[in-house]
This record gives sequence, structure tokens and C-alpha cells, in this order.
Amino acid sequence: MQKLIKVIIIFLVFTSGFSQSKFGNPEVNPIQIQKTFKDWSNYQKENIMLSRDFVALDLFSKEISKESFLNQLTNGNYIPIRLKSNDSIYYYKLFKIQPKADTSIKATINQEAFDALKNFEMEGKPFPKFSFKDLEGNLVSNETMKGKIIVIKCWYIHCAACIKEFPEVNQLFEKYKDRKDILFVSLAEDTPEQLKVFLARKPLSYSVIPNMKEYMNEALQLNAFPTHFILNKEGMITKVLNNYKSLEVALAKESKL
Repeated sequence: MQKLIKVIIIFLVFTSGFSQSKFGNPEVNPIQIQKTFKDWSNYQKENIMLSRDFVALDLFSKEISKESFLNQLTNGNYIPIRLKSNDSIYYYKLFKIQPKADTSIKATINQEAFDALKNFEMEGKPFPKFSFKDLEGNLVSNETMKGKIIVIKCWYIHCAACIKEFPEVNQLFEKYKDRKDILFVSLAEDTPEQLKVFLARKPLSYSVIPNMKEYMNEALQLNAFPTHFILNKEGMITKVLNNYKSLEVALAKESKL
């Protein structure tokens, strides 16, 4: 009898993370998605965006803060899975990483969650003071941009992911170009000469400020590229994001405020 009770307890603990809740069921099988690193990686790239707004749930479907959620992903042994939902809200829930899962899954999640937590901790703070000239010789500073929503893309020429999203961010610029209260600025590590040659082949609609490596390393302390910032009209950071999809959603929200 005691052995049977022990088995039941173990089963309940193991299945607790899979229980149904008012938030919905997982959109994929949390165990099957861990069969190979490729399976997990493909799912994560399309469905998990840790820098966007979402409702965070722990292993037992209890709602927790985004900070706590990201901390557990950074330091724990969990994967995030999106739950099925009939509304437009994203629900991410923690599930245990299986003992035999590829160790690359945990390593990738830990790093991406670390970056997302770092981004999240910057939100709500003023953007560091700056005053620079873009490639056209225009002064770009906290003062010249006061009273406007600012979209900032941080990148460099040899960043493949940064260049890959050029068509999408150019489309985003086109969508909002008639909004006089929204400005698009990019900070690039490279020299004016390098940028002019490169941008002649790969145009970017944003205003481009060269020689920003030191500023991005020291003032912004960036370790992932591309990184996008959205600043509100008071110069406060409202969002820090690492991909175009999240940027598009966040800017749509900010532009309506």
C-alpha cells in the first residue's frame, strides 16, 4: 500500500506541470518538443519571444512576474511553452527540461533568458544621454528628439541577423513615416566610410549614426545584436527587443498611447 501511494505521489509531481488551467493548454507537447535540439530551436524561434509582453506562469500554472519567470529560465532547468489562447494575449508557462534532453536546449534557453532579463531591467529607465551626428551631418541628441517616440536599432555591418531584418525594418519605417512624432534612428559600430559603401548596396531607411561601438558597449552595455529600443516622448525606455516581430508589436502599442 505504501509503495502504491509513493508511486501516485511521484506521478502527481511529474504531471503537475501538464495540468489544465484557466489559461489554456500547451500548443505543443512539452516532452516531444525536447526530442531534438532542432525541434526545440525551430519552435522557439517562431513562437517564443521573451522580450515582448506576456502573462508568465510557473510550473503549476500560477501567474508570476515576468522578472521571476525570466530569472527561473536563466538559472533553472525549464523551457517556456506558449499556451493556446482565444485572445490576443500571450501566455508562457514553465515546463521541466527532460533529463535526457540535448544539453544545448538548456544552454540556449539560459542565454536567451539572460539577455531578455537584461533588456527587461532597462525598461522604465531614461535612455543614456547622447549627442552625435548622423551620416547626413544632422545632430541627433536627447534634446533634438524630445517630445517624440524614438525607435533605435543597434547593429554593425558584419552582423548577419542585423542585415537580414533590413527589409522588415524598412517596411516599418514606411508604415510610420508620415507620423511626425515618431523618429527612426540607428546606431552602428562602423566608420562613416564603411557605412556609406555598405548602405549603397543595402539601404536602411533609418537615420544612421556611425562610430557607436564604444557608446553601445559602455553606455548601453549591449551583448546581443540586433537590439531595438523604443523610447516614449519623455525619453524613457519602454521596450528593449532583439527581433523585428517583437518590435513591430511593441511599436504598434506605443504609437497608440
